[in-house]
Amino acid sequence: MRKKKELISSPPTKKLRIKLVRSVIGHPQTQRATVRGLGLRRLNSEVIKPDCPEVRGMMAKIAHLIRVETMEEG
Repeated sequence: MRKKKELISSPPTKKLRIKLVRSVIGHPQTQRATVRGLGLRRLNSEVIKPDCPEVRGMMAKIAHLIRVETMEEG
């Protein structure tokens, strides 16, 4: 039988503030879908996402369209 892991207070996690600064007009459909998948709807819209590999990968695909800022969650 497995033992339950005890809850340990985790260190503060990082959050990313992602802002769409360039238009998706004229860019491939996959990049448009990635922008929508991040929750960005229109130019200058911002979302706050956790700093995880999945989000980092999506950001890498559209790095030329976005601006990213790291935030500390306390």
